[in-house]
Parts: sequence; structure tokens; C-alpha cells
Amino acid sequence: MPWWLAALACLTTGVALLPLFYLGVRAAQYPAADFLAAVFSERSARLATASLALTAVVTVLCLVIGVGLAVLVTRTTLPGRRSLAVAAALPLAIPSYVAAFGWQSMNHLVSPGTTFEGFFAATVVITSVTYPYVFLPAAAALLRVDPAQEEAARALGRGPVNTFFSVTVRQAAPAITSGGLLCAIYVIADFGAVSILRVDTFTRAVFTSFSMGFDRLGGIALSSVLLVLTMVVLVVEGRFRRTSTRYATVGSGAAAPAMRLSIGRWAAPALILAWGTVLTALAVPGAALAYWAYRGVSTPGSLAEVGGAFMNSLWVAALGGAATTALAIPLAVYIARRPSRLARSLERLAYLAHSLPGVVVGLSVVMLGISVLTGLYQSMWLLVLAYCTLMLPLALGPAVAAALSAPPELEEAARALGKPTLIAYLRITLPLMAPGIGSGFLLVMLTVVKELPATLMLRPTGFDTLATRLWTYTGNESFAAAAPFAVLLVMLAAIPAWLMISRLLKEEK
Repeated sequence: MPWWLAALACLTTGVALLPLFYLGVRAAQYPAADFLAAVFSERSARLATASLALTAVVTVLCLVIGVGLAVLVTRTTLPGRRSLAVAAALPLAIPSYVAAFGWQSMNHLVSPGTTFEGFFAATVVITSVTYPYVFLPAAAALLRVDPAQEEAARALGRGPVNTFFSVTVRQAAPAITSGGLLCAIYVIADFGAVSILRVDTFTRAVFTSFSMGFDRLGGIALSSVLLVLTMVVLVVEGRFRRTSTRYATVGSGAAAPAMRLSIGRWAAPALILAWGTVLTALAVPGAALAYWAYRGVSTPGSLAEVGGAFMNSLWVAALGGAATTALAIPLAVYIARRPSRLARSLERLAYLAHSLPGVVVGLSVVMLGISVLTGLYQSMWLLVLAYCTLMLPLALGPAVAAALSAPPELEEAARALGKPTLIAYLRITLPLMAPGIGSGFLLVMLTVVKELPATLMLRPTGFDTLATRLWTYTGNESFAAAAPFAVLLVMLAAIPAWLMISRLLKEEK
């Protein structure tokens, strides 16, 4: 293994962690008493209470809705299960700030003069777009449960309901819990929905400190607390994953069909409740987008504005995707070819940065540009740096999988024929990794298009994307002007969502 590959892998992870490292440096520059006073202030306590309460309520609701829908789709005789599976996963394509725009604008249509904002509104909106993070892994886990173990429990005298809860659900518990913790991280990091619906959480307060006079100490202190909250959730998720029970498959050969519960007379109430929940999550923002988009695109000049924002989104997404993918390639090859403790540590650090709120990364890069990289401040390069920090694992995962599938014997054969190691990687390994690299590049692009807080903080002056234009018009309650941007965002976000749904449908027979 060449030394320069390890050096490039370390450099990749260092670039991804640079903004967070600089945030720690800036926090250490303030007097400890002032910093601690800001961290443990009454404002910080109020924000922590609101953030944790919203996170807890949304996570519990997502667990109830996601697991309930997964059970109905995979483990019952409910009519139309496949259609319900598709519809239940579709809210994944709606960014939270687009959903908030849809609900708020629909309230404006149905009940003029009233407001749709606050804790309850944020709970409804965020839950409606977040429960698929529980539904998809729960459904996949329930489909993978070994039917032989259920049959053994039935043979020992347990009824179908007892078997389901004591055997089936227990085996799916790790996936269900991981989905719930993923929802918690999403809620803690959410910025768009809570800002549009005017709920004071850490993410909104950090952005306010940046935009309203730039309270640097307050922004750094609140970002530090938000960082700690995210880290706590990540530690809990990692520890649960390590300690959760694993179950082996009994026997060999093709798996038997999964056991399904007959719900009999409860079929009609279950259909009404399931479809009512899913259609509410889809129909409210969908109807609002359709109505306001029709009015918005009929405005003179609006099509040119939408087209310009769309092209800007694609341009910055292509830059972010290319830079992030280029950084991911050497790290992916190193992880695949040298599965050492250093490689595992670098991979975990890269995923750590991805789990952090975009508003914290954005603030870190802003301070880095103001104090150190002054020539790059408000340039596209700092924005791309933030994207690399946030999106690196999206490109890294497919690239690692592709590198692992590329036979190392081909590289060894090339070196045996006198080719330098670098040439062997460029001519043999990279072409074999091309499908995974392309998948990662596309995933990063689609995610960059939806990213809001870092783009708002770091975009060059006069540079607007679909997300930033939607944000601007929503803040002014210009719903018709905002809707075309929201529609395009949903259409772009639907691509990865449909890929996940397709994968689930292949397993659900």
C-alpha cells in the first residue's frame, strides 16, 4: 500500500473536518467565563427545552406511524399493500421546508387571517416528512426476518399475535431503533421547517445570531451545544448498534414466505387510518404546491427567474458533487485496500461530519472565511467546502462498495508487468469503480440541491438557487412566487426517494 494513498485519505478526512476544527479553535479563543455564561444562559436552556421536546415528540410519532405502516405492509393481509408501501415512502421526497411552505400556504387558503406556526405546527409538518426514515428500515427488517423461527414458535404453542411480538418484532428492533435515532438527528438538525413555522430551536437561533448583527459568541456557544446534542444521539445510536442482539437464519436454501396476520374486521379501520395518515402527509403540501405553482408560473417573468435558479442549483450541485467525489475516491480505495484501525477511524470521522447540522457547518465555514481565508469569503469555493463536509459519506459509501468489488489481483498483475502503482489505480481500479463513483456523484448532487442553511450563509452575493429563492419568498408570504421553486425541488428529491422505494418493492412480494 503506497504511503501517498494513506496521506490522501487523511487529507480527505481533514478537509471534511476543517470547519469543525476551526469552530473549536474559535470557541477556545473566548474567555472561559464568557463562553460558559453563554452556554448555560437562560436562552440556551429555553432553546434546549424546545429542541429536545420537539425531537422527543416527533421521534415517538415517527416510531408509531413508521412501525405501524411497516407492519401493515409486510405482515398483514391488508388489501393494496404494495400501493400503500409506495405512498407511505413518498413523503421522503418532500424537504421539510417545502412541507412547511405547503402547510402554511394551505392554511392561508383555507383560513385567511390565521397563522399556522408554533410547536404543534412544527410537530405535524416534520413528522409528516420524517416517518419514512422509520418505515423503510422497519419494513426491510420485517421482510428479512427468518420465517423458520416464527414457525418454531408456533410449533411450541404460541399464537400468531404472541409470535409476532415475541419473535418478529424483536428481530426487527435494531432497525426500528436506528430509524428512530435517525429521525432524532434529523429533527435536531432541521432548520427550514422550524424557521418557517417560527419555532425557537438551536438551529434557528444559530442562524439568527449569524444574520442579525452576527453575534459571534452567541452563535459559537449555541453551535457548541447543538453539536453536543447531536453527538449524544450518535453515541447512543452507535452503542445500541454494537450491543443489539443479532439473529441467524435457520436452515438453508430459499426462504419460506413470511407469516402474515389476518386482521379480519379490522381491515377497514386499518385502511382508513393508514391511508388517511399517508394522504394527509402528501395531499396538503401537494395541493398547495399545485395551486400556488399554477398562479406563480403565470406571473410575467417568473419562468425566467425559476429557470435561472434551477441552472444555478445544477451548477453548484455539479461543483459540490465533483469536489466531494474527488475527495472520496482516495479515502474509499484506502478503506477497501487497507482495512486497518486508521482506515476505520477515518471513515467514522467522515460520517461524523455528515451527521452534524448544516447550520453549524455553515457558521464554521463563515468564520473560517472571515478570519483565515479572507480572499475566498463569499466565493463559490467556501460553499463547495461546506458541501464537502456535509456530503462526503454520500459519495464515500458507493465508492467503498465499488472498490471492494474491484479485484486487487488486477492491480497486482499490472504492477508485476512494470506499471507504477498510480497508473495501476488510474487505469484499472478507477474504471471498475466508475458505477459506484457515478452513483455517489448523483446522490451528492441531488442532496446539494435541497441543502438550505449552509447555502444561505455562504452563497456569493446575488447567487440564488431553488432553495434560497423558496426561502426568500416564503419569508415574505409570497406563496405563488415560491411554489414553482418548491415543485422543482420536490421533483429532484423524488429521484433518490424512488430508488429507495423500488428497492423495498423488490423485497416485498
